Amino acid sequence: MGNRVTDILNIKYPIIQGGMGNISDPNLASAISEAGGLGTIGVGTIPVEEVRLKIETMVKNTDQPCCVNIPISVHPDTEQVVKEVIKYKVPVVSLSAGNPSTLIPLFHEHDIKVICVTASVRQAKKAEKAGADIVVCEGYEAAGINALNESTTMTLVPQIVKELSVPVIAAGGIADGKGLAAALSLGAQGVQMGTRFVATNEAGFHPTYKKAILDASDEATMIIGRRFQKIRRVMKGEYAAILLELENGDMNLEEFMEKTDEDYHEIGAKKGNMKNGFINGGQIAGLIDDCPSVADLMKSIVKEAKEVLEISVRQL
Repeated sequence: MGNRVTDILNIKYPIIQGGMGNISDPNLASAISEAGGLGTIGVGTIPVEEVRLKIETMVKNTDQPCCVNIPISVHPDTEQVVKEVIKYKVPVVSLSAGNPSTLIPLFHEHDIKVICVTASVRQAKKAEKAGADIVVCEGYEAAGINALNESTTMTLVPQIVKELSVPVIAAGGIADGKGLAAALSLGAQGVQMGTRFVATNEAGFHPTYKKAILDASDEATMIIGRRFQKIRRVMKGEYAAILLELENGDMNLEEFMEKTDEDYHEIGAKKGNMKNGFINGGQIAGLIDDCPSVADLMKSIVKEAKEVLEISVRQL
């Protein structure tokens, strides 16, 4: 499973964790890094002091490479978050939701590898030009905040791979070894997963969140925010249904943003209160039916991917 992604990030398997924003769990991130992948915490909109504590916990629990995701235009104090990442010598940073061009040189000055999350060929080419070491290609299947162009992972990955020289990581709709094998077959050199890691023993989320994923069908997710061009994929639930009803009524953008604030995500994901909060979920949730340890999950994904690729070669 070694390739350019594993070489650049100094990890064993080309599997990285999605940022997960405000609900990020540093213990889950460190477990993923310990298991050979790249664990990631997202800073979302949380206060800098909380960001600092999460980084401290993550780097304390693992001596393997780990990552911090920074949504550039979302966090209220991106500059200070950048300083914290540098201060704690986090070896990898993931940049999303904004222009990374001014930040990439700064991180490179401190020997920090930079991953840029993109959702179109145009964005991917700009990220490479700005100096990104790796580009994540995220399809519309993915959980949480999504791009307006609605490009799917399977169509987007080969188009981005065709245009870039830096390695590409596929994200959205991946939860097992078959998904990893498919991504590699399309030209990607790794995968990013979020929803799959929610349903693991080490994930510090409410059992209701995990159960929602384990019980999910192929129709378990929905899109909210389409009317306001603020796309978010969530698991169906009572609060999510209310949001969609209000969106289709006379709700305005300001009200929508208030009612989809990350506090409501935490109410669902950490407190399990689906009447007053929502949970993000990717379309791949319908494929997930177990809650293993992170280590067992990583091993099974890699084993299955190798088997699938070997069978495919033999069938040619």
